[in-house]
Amino acid sequence: MATLTIRLPDEKHKRLKQLAQAKGISINKMIEELCTIALSEFDANTRFKAMAATGNSEKDLRILAKLDALTE
Repeated sequence: MATLTIRLPDEKHKRLKQLAQAKGISINKMIEELCTIALSEFDANTRFKAMAATGNSEKDLRILAKLDALTE
């Protein structure tokens, strides 16, 4: 496991500490959870862009039109 040292303004550190306490977890655990969320978002965005680059826009638009018709 790696160690990461970050510098934060005192006020931000205070608020993060309060947030962690409100969640009943350590600041370390909260930062780990936030990193997991950020990495998940990045991975989903990367996969979406890769799929979009190889997609068929005409087919995709037909599928969206069908979905729109179902929700009307």
